[in-house]
Amino acid sequence: MKYFSYIIILMLLLGCNGIDKPKKPKNLIGKEKMSEIMYDLYILNAAKGVNRKMLEANAIMPLEYLYKKYDIDSLQFAESNTYYAYDTEGYLAIIETVKKKLEKNKDFYEKLNVKEQNVKDSINAAKKKKNDSLIGLDAPLPQQ
Repeated sequence: MKYFSYIIILMLLLGCNGIDKPKKPKNLIGKEKMSEIMYDLYILNAAKGVNRKMLEANAIMPLEYLYKKYDIDSLQFAESNTYYAYDTEGYLAIIETVKKKLEKNKDFYEKLNVKEQNVKDSINAAKKKKNDSLIGLDAPLPQQ
C-alpha cells in the first residue's frame, strides 16, 4: 500500500508537468471584440434553445452569422478562445463583461415586458367595460 501511494503521487507530478501555455496566435482577437463575440454567442445559443425550428426554417446558422458579422473564421475564434481560456483570470474578466451586459439587457427587457403587459391589461379592461355596457342593450326597450 505504501508503494502504491508513492506511485500515484509520482504519476500525478509527472502527468501535470507537461501542460504548456498556448502560443499567442498571429491573428488573436482583442479582448473587447472577444467579449462582444461571446455576448452574441450566448444570445444566439439562447435563441437556438428557445426556438431552434425557426432558426432552421430561416436558414440561420448561428456560428456562421458570428463569423461573418465579426469578419473572423472558425480557426481564428478557436485559437483565440483557447489562448484566453488558458489564462483563467483574463477569461473570467471577459465572461464578467459579458455577464454584466446580459444582466443590463435582461433588466431592460423585463421592464419593457411589464409595460407591454400593462398596455394589454388596459386594453382588455376597456374591452370588458365596453362589453359590460352593451349587455343592457340586448334587453327590449320599454314601450311608451
